[in-house]
Amino acid sequence: DDKTTETKEEGHDAHATTATAVEMPAMPEVPANARVFFANLKDGQTVTSPLKVEMGIEAMSVDTANGILKPASGHHHILVDMDSIKTGEVIKKDSVHIHFGNAQTSAEIVLPPGKHSLTLQFADALHRSYGSKLTSKITVDVKQ
Repeated sequence: DDKTTETKEEGHDAHATTATAVEMPAMPEVPANARVFFANLKDGQTVTSPLKVEMGIEAMSVDTANGILKPASGHHHILVDMDSIKTGEVIKKDSVHIHFGNAQTSAEIVLPPGKHSLTLQFADALHRSYGSKLTSKITVDVKQ
């Protein structure tokens, strides 16, 4: 009779572990040679607003933020006047965390005059950051 109780408990523990894994799946693998970059901008460049930004990535594919995790896949974000987001952290969406969850690789962004840092941050289908490995940061000087 005790054996039956133990089996039920083991089964329950196994189920709890499975449920936890389903709630927060592991981050997709990132190829060693993967990198993100601004295709049309250089660090220190003088620009006008609105600014056209072309976002590039190597060794990974750009996909929509549809919640379906795929290996070596994700979407771009631009962080204005911010550093990269830690690996696994969900990137919020507001005026300084610009999301491109429809798999966009180019956009126009409006910036006020002055010096601004732009951090290109790649994230998985659940908006979780791939961290500093898939980050590129530049500074631009916006002229009126």
